[in-house]
Amino acid sequence: MNTAAKVGSFTAGLGLAFGAAFGIGGAVGPIGSDPAPAHDDHGGSADDTPGDTPRNEDDMDHGAHAGGSTPTTPGGLQISERGYTLVPPARTAAPGEETDLRFRVLGPDGAPLTEYTPTHERDLHLIVARRDLSGFQHVHPTLGADGTWSVPLTFPEAGDYRMFADFAPAGDDAGPLTLGADLPVAGAYAPQPLPEAARTATVDGYTVTLDGSLAAGAESALTLSVSRDGEPVTDLEPYLGAYGHLVALREGDLAYLHVHPQGEPGDGETPAGPGITFHTQAPSDGAYRLYLDFQHGGTVRTAAFTVVAGHGGGETDGGHTH
Repeated sequence: MNTAAKVGSFTAGLGLAFGAAFGIGGAVGPIGSDPAPAHDDHGGSADDTPGDTPRNEDDMDHGAHAGGSTPTTPGGLQISERGYTLVPPARTAAPGEETDLRFRVLGPDGAPLTEYTPTHERDLHLIVARRDLSGFQHVHPTLGADGTWSVPLTFPEAGDYRMFADFAPAGDDAGPLTLGADLPVAGAYAPQPLPEAARTATVDGYTVTLDGSLAAGAESALTLSVSRDGEPVTDLEPYLGAYGHLVALREGDLAYLHVHPQGEPGDGETPAGPGITFHTQAPSDGAYRLYLDFQHGGTVRTAAFTVVAGHGGGETDGGHTH
């Protein structure tokens, strides 16, 4: 896949203005127990396969119309779009215990979708994060013959989580889309405050430095540079066809942005670090949590940043827009 196609597949629509965000929901306190089993009209019971009913009306109705969403709806805010529906797990999970997370995507005909067009070397990318933007995970489930996706996953703490299925249906000329659904993890939920905006993040002995500003309504460049023990890392390894992957979630409604860097490994022009440059734009003012996946020494690591976007490309250092 060429660079333009890679970037375009995940950034289409990032510049669109969109309407007011729906509320987070879920006050501090117990999340609750397992919901009543849902009836699955597409085979199997809710005990071992997902149900086919959205968890709440906001997921289905926010900006949705028959046949898909409005052009101003950002990724991940809807459980249904363009006739495709994400069917989340029917049961709640327990914190700290590995669970076999199982879900489906239904096609416009109401049957489980079994044919996908790979994007960035995978048929589907699954992103999971808690509503307070902690607990981020980027994983790649396995697709069963019946259209059920499954992946072993551990939720570190109780709380309201959001799952994002990022995929491209085979034969659909409209390209990739991102569907989202809520995942309750039973237990006492104590949301954590969003970390302050900062220009550096550390993970497993690596330091990642952010250069550039996230602008609302205008394209901007963000360069993330990786170093280790004070030395720049110049031998980053390709991961899913790139030297880095960047996901951004907006505080509040968790609007989803998935972008990829300029250039690609092996193109004769893109260095393997230390800097990875992304061209993107925020759809609105506000705080965003950025998650950079990069691979070095055979291990994928994630560095997380808080960035505050403002109009006019103003600096976002220290959590304030200048």
